[in-house]
Amino acid sequence: MRKLLGSLSMLLLLVPNITYASVSNQPIHWGFKKAVNEIPPEAGTQYDQLLEKYGAFYKGDPNSKTLYLTFDNGYEQGYTPKVLDVLKKEKVPAAFFVTGHYLDSKPDLVKRMVVEGHIVGNHSWHHPDMTTISEEKIRKELESVRVRTKELTGQKEMKYLRPPRGIFSERTMQIAKDAGYTHVFWSLAFVDWNVNQQKGWQYSYDNIMRQIHPGCVLLLHTVSKDNADALEKVIQELKKKGYKFKSLDDFPKKG
Repeated sequence: MRKLLGSLSMLLLLVPNITYASVSNQPIHWGFKKAVNEIPPEAGTQYDQLLEKYGAFYKGDPNSKTLYLTFDNGYEQGYTPKVLDVLKKEKVPAAFFVTGHYLDSKPDLVKRMVVEGHIVGNHSWHHPDMTTISEEKIRKELESVRVRTKELTGQKEMKYLRPPRGIFSERTMQIAKDAGYTHVFWSLAFVDWNVNQQKGWQYSYDNIMRQIHPGCVLLLHTVSKDNADALEKVIQELKKKGYKFKSLDDFPKKG
């Protein structure tokens, strides 16, 4: 009996490693067919089930004209102050997913985000493909961002994660969930991040309005001049269409 209990104790000590090794680390590149005519996109049953298993999401209630505005902040091109000005003027909450580079290079902007009521989320410290690194390194990537953000802003918790490069696996989702994070994907995005191919505010406006839908989680990049120039008109027009902007903290949680 003692031998059996000893064996069980050893097994329990090994459970975390066994658990992570037993789930797939096959890289998944987030993507789907874009929404049209305000009909929400579908990622497919396989992805829907995987996201549900780990409490992740990419869109909200298809019957509610609610929008969740999110930005990825890997580095700064000088446009985030304008974005923040528009959000303040229009009283719209947002989530900014930041990297270590952003925290080190633009601490004042990160502080402003929190002061003005926005959420700062985790986009990892070095922006790696997390399917290629160890559990220990993943945890360090996430914890470094959380700690530095708290030091800068006093934000008490960091619970939302956007996987760098949109690449993830079931293994990375499980590690992140165990660390207290909810993966936030998106249901609207377009090529807005290429700073050498900015096409004017109309490009950003048209892409957003073409793909918008009830329950939309928008992904925009703050390095885009197009986005900064289009944002005020986008928000105003969406409000006219009956949409309301809410914080990720207001996202309807299941269970």
